[in-house]
Amino acid sequence: MMAAEAQAAENAPGSAGVAGSADVAVGAARNVRLLDLCGGTGDFANTFRKIFEGKRCACKCMDRSHLQNGTAYGFRVDPAVIGDFSYGMLAEVKPKKIDAHAVQLDAMKMPFAERQFDVILNGFGMRNVPDARGALMESYRVLDAGGYLCVLEFFSPRNLFNKFFYKVLAPLFIPVMGAFFSGKRDAYEYLVNSIIRFLPVDQFCKMAEECGFEVKKVKMFDGGISFGVFLHKPVSAK
Repeated sequence: MMAAEAQAAENAPGSAGVAGSADVAVGAARNVRLLDLCGGTGDFANTFRKIFEGKRCACKCMDRSHLQNGTAYGFRVDPAVIGDFSYGMLAEVKPKKIDAHAVQLDAMKMPFAERQFDVILNGFGMRNVPDARGALMESYRVLDAGGYLCVLEFFSPRNLFNKFFYKVLAPLFIPVMGAFFSGKRDAYEYLVNSIIRFLPVDQFCKMAEECGFEVKKVKMFDGGISFGVFLHKPVSAK
């Protein structure tokens, strides 16, 4: 999963773009306000920061009209907000010495005012909320105009190989291997079942558009085992 998170962070569209989107006119880019939603122990936010902060970056799907001088430069991230329903997971943020604030929250009813963040990351969390549409709408609410929601997820399989893997092989082997290495067979049975029950990536993208987002990029990882979906809140959004 960490490898996929790193690839998703590297492909995040607008990550440098949002740093200057609101302030290009006055010639001063502010820090990026980052929320790692369903962020667990904060690994995704930490990866995002390490890849981009203070470094030159050039994502192919950035809206370069939002970048100063038409160039993608490194940027600074405010202390991230790590939001998760699980207090136990959030308790692991502080020992990692991540520059972040841990907040226990409900992804469908977040304790934030509108337009509080420039980038929202969601790594393997949409599949676990009771109402994905509600989580998308709430993410849209707290995201500033011109900002990005970057979703990394195991979507329900559509091609024949992945259908065979998840519906035939995975139920047999993943819980057994999980029980052998961690002693938690139930957690791995839930993982497989939650993937099969979740939306296919194309239906998720359609739902996101219905919530007001623009789909900027969909990137396949590991042959379609997971996908990165990069969503943009229009600059013109009220």
